[in-house]
Amino acid sequence: MPALNRGASLGACALVLALSAAPVVFAQSDAASKPPPADATAQAISTPRYLLMAPNGRSVTSEDFRGRLQLISFGFTSCPDVCPTTLLEMTHVLTALGAKAQYIQPIFITVDPQRDTAQVLGAYTAAFDARILGLTGPPALVQRAAANFKVQFEKIQEPGAGPDVYTMDHSAGMFLLGPDGNLVAKFGYGAPVAEITTRIQYWLTVAGK
Repeated sequence: MPALNRGASLGACALVLALSAAPVVFAQSDAASKPPPADATAQAISTPRYLLMAPNGRSVTSEDFRGRLQLISFGFTSCPDVCPTTLLEMTHVLTALGAKAQYIQPIFITVDPQRDTAQVLGAYTAAFDARILGLTGPPALVQRAAANFKVQFEKIQEPGAGPDVYTMDHSAGMFLLGPDGNLVAKFGYGAPVAEITTRIQYWLTVAGK
């Protein structure tokens, strides 16, 4: 079962330490031109799709970014630690890519559409980097998108708690889609920025960017 992100009330700190110690999917390559090892997860998922909504209200699909790479993470804005850490890593990757960052679309998909409205999500991602696109949508479409990436999530609510008092468990990490929309890499939570950047540089080279 994928690594899970828990709210503070469920011992998130201990979970984060466990996740940080877990091995990542890839070993770091020596250069951007070196082909990455085969990724069983990427091969199993193949071409994940989504139909969701951007902060400006427009519909967004995985097809909208054909010709560019997509770096995608799932989470929620009330996440106490894992999601902010992941988005911070995403901003560092964009910085490390320099001018080549224009060829990649970073995306954060919420697993908490009940609280993460388009406006809330837009403000949240902008606080990290304006280039990160936050996506939300009706619960059924969020569930479908998560399932296509084999991401698991679950609402955790204490008995007697109010309707908006809960946390979310969800799979952590980042996904990299190639210019054709196929999944080419999955990075475990806590994967080094240098490793992610090297992988992206390789696929940009393959795409002639």
